[in-house]
Amino acid sequence: MERWQKEVNSAKQVDALVGQWKAEGKSKTYIVWNTALACVGWPYVFGAWGAECTVSERKKRYRDSHPTIKTACKAFDGGSCSGCKWFPGGERVRCYDCRGFTDWCLNRVGIDLKGEGATSQWNTASNWSAKGTISNIPSGTLVCLFVQKNGKMEHTGLGMNNETCECSSGVQHFTQRKAKWTHWAVPNGIDGGQVEPIPEPTPSGWRPTIRRGDKGDYVKEAQTMLHNLGYDIGAKTGIDGAFGRMTESAVQCFQGDHIGDYHLVVDGIIGPMTWDALEKETAKPKQEPAEPVKTYTVKIRGLALDEAQKIASQYGSSAAIVEGSD
Repeated sequence: MERWQKEVNSAKQVDALVGQWKAEGKSKTYIVWNTALACVGWPYVFGAWGAECTVSERKKRYRDSHPTIKTACKAFDGGSCSGCKWFPGGERVRCYDCRGFTDWCLNRVGIDLKGEGATSQWNTASNWSAKGTISNIPSGTLVCLFVQKNGKMEHTGLGMNNETCECSSGVQHFTQRKAKWTHWAVPNGIDGGQVEPIPEPTPSGWRPTIRRGDKGDYVKEAQTMLHNLGYDIGAKTGIDGAFGRMTESAVQCFQGDHIGDYHLVVDGIIGPMTWDALEKETAKPKQEPAEPVKTYTVKIRGLALDEAQKIASQYGSSAAIVEGSD
């Protein structure tokens, strides 16, 4: 890929480059990635989506918690834009925050990411043709990179092979991909990016949490386990893969029976702990019911005691009551 880092370009220059690449028939991937590189050095302004960098734009978005809006802006407190690195040749640049930057670059080729923030962009399925964790990131494909913390996406940028272009630390910058990135997603509609989703490795023995209203093979597996352990899952429906009232009742009975053995909660939901308990109970060897011991009462009169004991010993004296006469 080409580099546009020798000096800060103006918004007008970047727009001209985009128009040139389109006229040359460059791919969407080429245009988006090189647009991002052409914007290196432009200012980070929290809440901005590509508006021209002006004092009024910065003040409109200013919050004390986001001092980057104000950082290094000579005109913010009454100065002039003249001579500012973000006013090259007397022309404006644009300003963004991280999710505004990726969206604006993709907009150059007609791709619009839905969602107001990095988390909502990530969670909108229609935005992506594939996504995964950084351990299985594809090569040769333009991606949006994400940093996940505490279940939320706290930062995003554009990535290509082992390089990134992102908006942080007050400016847009280009760098080798850092270890901070946790997830990637291929924008839906980008050419050369229609890759097959790479499935996350599934831990051995993993099963999803299931509850009343769920259907499918995992429900059928749970019903089979419960049935084999002697729990009533409903005579009419039986093992049908539908988690209904009777299956829920059977789960609750099982949880109640084994609440102390596996520290279960009687809630009728089959989560990891209940799955584990079902698996362990199912794996226990079945004990065949003992055949009832047959007993007989035999009275023989006129035998001496020693003779009676001798006869009883042949049939198991522990099960005999011996009476004799002397």
